[in-house]
Amino acid sequence: MAVSGDRAPVIFSCEGERLTAEERAFFTGLRPAGFILMGRNCRGPEQIRDLIGELRDCVGDRLTPVLVDQEGGPVQRLRPPAWADLPSPADLGDLYEADPGNGLTAARLHGRIIAGQLAPLGFTVDCAPTLDVRQAQTHHFLVRRVFGNTANSVMALSRAWREGLEDGGVSPAIKHAPGHGRATADSHEALPEVADSDDRLAIDLAPFAAHQDAPWVLTAHIRYPAWDTREPATFSTAVIGGILRRRLGLRGVVVSDDLNMNALGGSLAERAQRALAAGCDLALHCKGDLAEMSEIAMALPTMSAASARRLTAARDYQARLTVARRAEEAAAPAERLAALWRLMGRDAAQ
Repeated sequence: MAVSGDRAPVIFSCEGERLTAEERAFFTGLRPAGFILMGRNCRGPEQIRDLIGELRDCVGDRLTPVLVDQEGGPVQRLRPPAWADLPSPADLGDLYEADPGNGLTAARLHGRIIAGQLAPLGFTVDCAPTLDVRQAQTHHFLVRRVFGNTANSVMALSRAWREGLEDGGVSPAIKHAPGHGRATADSHEALPEVADSDDRLAIDLAPFAAHQDAPWVLTAHIRYPAWDTREPATFSTAVIGGILRRRLGLRGVVVSDDLNMNALGGSLAERAQRALAAGCDLALHCKGDLAEMSEIAMALPTMSAASARRLTAARDYQARLTVARRAEEAAAPAERLAALWRLMGRDAAQ
């Protein structure tokens, strides 16, 4: 089903575990292109299924994408006791360095287990895998969230992880394009600048080039003077159009990282406008604050025809995954989790 022209080019969240009447009216009137749930929105399986159903009912579209950040390790919106705690991408990378075969097997299992957490709840997109290449200077907020310190290890593990996720019926959203590994600041707190040359940055680009077919792409709020001396990637036509689209050949829906992050300047309305003007297909706002969402909504343009085509393609991609998803055996999730922890050299109960 093609995306109609009345969908707003934005992904919003909500404040709590159920929609308020005000949120319901707002989303019904605006019809956002998608939604994202955060930890505050996720208490238990039945509650999440109900909330996702409410969100989709607001826009009258059961195929509306619903995103979540579920990486394993430090970033898991679904946490114990309702969901299993999972190793980090860096843990998978450590195993890969010691035993490449077991590392790739573990990465596939990891992605498949996460899909098994997400798909039954109604999530269709996981904001992962992280394709950043770890460097000596990588900020500590990101260190355990990346697969490795070489482009080849990140490419191998992210491809295996993505195979597992898609086998379980969930679409990946690769991030943080065009690469966050060289940044020494946390973009949640400040605007990082990566002053390396284009030649050196080619290492960071390689994992993204290996995922040209990814249906979703999240940007990095980082300035790269080699490509744009003024604007961070999220606001840069040189980066979005020149690097992500033309040089890397990324075909998916490009979504800004969260507009609330302190790396960006200007009002929230200005941030949304600048991201979309630079070539992002959708703006992302994760806070769930109705006043902030209303400010952004007033500034949103009509979704472009090109963005609508890419969003339709991403929805079609997800539909194919859903159809191909294998039926779950009752014991399969526990068996996969036990197999993963055996590969990691740990007991699942630890």
